[in-house]
Amino acid sequence: MRAPAKINVYLGVGKVRDDGFHPLETVYQAVSLYDDVTVTSAEEWSVTTMVGGPHVDHLAIPDDATNIAIRAGKALAAHHGIDRAASIEVNKNIPVAGGMAGGSADAAATLVALDRLWALETPDEDLLAIAAELGSDVPFALVGGTATGTGRGEIVTPLEDNGSWWWVVIFNEEGLSTPSVYGAYDLLEEGDHDYRIRPEMLDALRSPQPSGLDVFLYNDLETAAFYLRPDLERTAEAALECGAIMTLLSGSGPTMLAFANDAEDARLIASRLGGRGYERTAVVHGPVAGAHVVAYQ
Repeated sequence: MRAPAKINVYLGVGKVRDDGFHPLETVYQAVSLYDDVTVTSAEEWSVTTMVGGPHVDHLAIPDDATNIAIRAGKALAAHHGIDRAASIEVNKNIPVAGGMAGGSADAAATLVALDRLWALETPDEDLLAIAAELGSDVPFALVGGTATGTGRGEIVTPLEDNGSWWWVVIFNEEGLSTPSVYGAYDLLEEGDHDYRIRPEMLDALRSPQPSGLDVFLYNDLETAAFYLRPDLERTAEAALECGAIMTLLSGSGPTMLAFANDAEDARLIASRLGGRGYERTAVVHGPVAGAHVVAYQ
């Protein structure tokens, strides 16, 4: 089972609600950086993680019942009222605490994999409801492609997207806590602002030309992340100097994105960044499919 990383090509954040969550409107895009998940039936729950690159901090990944993949499996079993367990193996390429929803990808892949393994035939709406209980980004990891997210991000609506968008993902060795970024956002934000998605951005996604999309790339959390981590702003400046059309914080960070004209341009930007010391990069494209089966035995 394979599930993609996500990026937020637009992320607008409102004032914190009484329940502690922030209302948001976002445009998600699934990109070609994947975690692979393999499941087998077992007497008890377990999870094993193998890392696929130096940008993945394996020490930050729990190997007990708090792991989101195990929680996803248990939630699916509980939904169906069955007493089953599984061994879960994750080959991880999406960074941990990097703003690319790596844990959400693992949860989505586990849901789909166990639904297939146990022949449950869970309706899509039920899988999405289980996913929403696990985390705000998990429903999108199931849906993939390009989609809007509203509420806490868990209400996902697929969008028409006729482009093939190329990005250089710039990984960071040090993670960044999502609550700390939102805390800084609350501290820095002054007054209400219109955080809603502009219709013109949706029109731009329907066009195959990247020149129309760059003016709409935006992340409300970027200023807060730069406040906490000034090195991220320097990374963005370096990417622009290396030829990026636009740069963008991925989710709550610390991963940065460099928007490129095409695949060749993206590879050139990545090479130039490597020459400036930013060696932990990946060239990816989107949109790609959500969690899906790649092998079944």
